Amino acid sequence: MAISKDKKKDIIANLKDISKKDSIVFLNFKGLPVNQTAEMRSKLRSADVSYYVAKKTLVKKAFEDAVFSGEMPKLEGELAVAYSDDVTAPSREVYVFQKQYKDAISILGGIFEKKYMTKSEIEEIAKIPSMHVLRGMFVNVINSPIQGFVVALQAIADKRTA
Repeated sequence: MAISKDKKKDIIANLKDISKKDSIVFLNFKGLPVNQTAEMRSKLRSADVSYYVAKKTLVKKAFEDAVFSGEMPKLEGELAVAYSDDVTAPSREVYVFQKQYKDAISILGGIFEKKYMTKSEIEEIAKIPSMHVLRGMFVNVINSPIQGFVVALQAIADKRTA
């Protein structure tokens, strides 16, 4: 079905707003059934990741004015754009679905900190833990020397009482 010029202008304006985000993932969702698409959209929404489907030509037109270094990845198949204010969330959440629905979803590339990234680079970013997990790991690292000191003191106390 053809899209009117006014509708195309609205889509391009929306995509230009999306292009201002720090982290954007382009994905191919060809062959994904409607129920799995609805499930994916729901889980992305709960992770504060937005999902937008648009024609490749409109995406290219909207992103050509944006100033990004590198080369735009080749956009193949049915195209969707995932984006968020959290810089690692879009790639991390889409990567989970790529592993779950191997034949239906694939990451094509993306944008991270104003640079076009390849599929493999986006997948590496996806493996970075969430900020909540990183904070927990940091607290554990800080707590480790203190915990070791307490264990040593307890061993000394046990030795003296024995």
